[in-house]
Amino acid sequence: MTAGSDWTADYRALTYHGGALEVARRLAPDAPEPWIDLSTGINPHAYPLPDLEPQAWSRLPEREALAKLEAAAAHRYGVAAESVVAGPGSQALIHALSRILPRGAVGALAPTYGGFAAAFAAAGAQLLEARRLEDMDDLAVAIVVNPNNPDGRLVPRADLLALHERLARSGAVLVTDEAFADFDGRRETLAPALPANGVVVLRSFGKTYGLAGLRLGFALASRDIVPPLRAALGPWPVSGPAIAIGIRALADSDWLEATRARLGKETARLDAFLLQADCRIIGGTQLFRLAVHEEARAVFERLLAAGILVRPFADERTWLRFGIPGDENAWERLATALRD
Repeated sequence: MTAGSDWTADYRALTYHGGALEVARRLAPDAPEPWIDLSTGINPHAYPLPDLEPQAWSRLPEREALAKLEAAAAHRYGVAAESVVAGPGSQALIHALSRILPRGAVGALAPTYGGFAAAFAAAGAQLLEARRLEDMDDLAVAIVVNPNNPDGRLVPRADLLALHERLARSGAVLVTDEAFADFDGRRETLAPALPANGVVVLRSFGKTYGLAGLRLGFALASRDIVPPLRAALGPWPVSGPAIAIGIRALADSDWLEATRARLGKETARLDAFLLQADCRIIGGTQLFRLAVHEEARAVFERLLAAGILVRPFADERTWLRFGIPGDENAWERLATALRD
């Protein structure tokens, strides 16, 4: 492995967000291929790609096709079609929201996903950290990731609606990021009770359907936010292939139910692996587990040398987040690396 200042900088880069395999390869150039990326919390069992008409690649997407995609998302998430705004992934929607939401204090229920802080910083706002919902009443924009990343914390829908009611008195906006809600906390989603004003619910397509490279996500937004959000995204916000695949996948309830059942079994298996490796599991969802190990840095480096990338944390040095292995070979390699 590399050492010195380069190692420190690259290690910190891996604590910001999962999926940086180019950094992992630089840190462990002798690690076996193929790499196993357990750092992202993306479903390892991707939705089967359908055959696409050539026009999906060769023509600009038509508004009618985008409307069909948003209607499919509305049906899947239980909202009115006019409340859905499709975009090129949740992160792009977050950056667009950072530019159009009310100016003023912005805060998130912490600790949580760091992409919000980066987006709002780029828009000129510093993200404040709140430890309780009651501490968010005076914000212009309040953000709650639900289920939370990285610990899987769930906030009851009733508590979120109460927070929204308090925020609405001053024209503030509540943003809930439900990237993992397709598999966890479905009863707590705000979607079926979407208020008329001052709210955005983000849903991730890529994480649920294992197609993160497709870059597709949805904002379920109140009527005051939909028009400026569409304007911020501009024309053709979603590619033709993403529209075609999204329509097919969102309508496939059988696949979603079977995948929920499969992931439930696999998270139990991952729990057993981690417990045998002297880890203590402190949270997670059906797409990842958050574990504590007193020698987390050493475990991380051992896994890295074995060609397995998990997620470390800069501010919590005993934490590691593990995604779900995608096949039996990946499970065996993880078991061997943890045991060794």
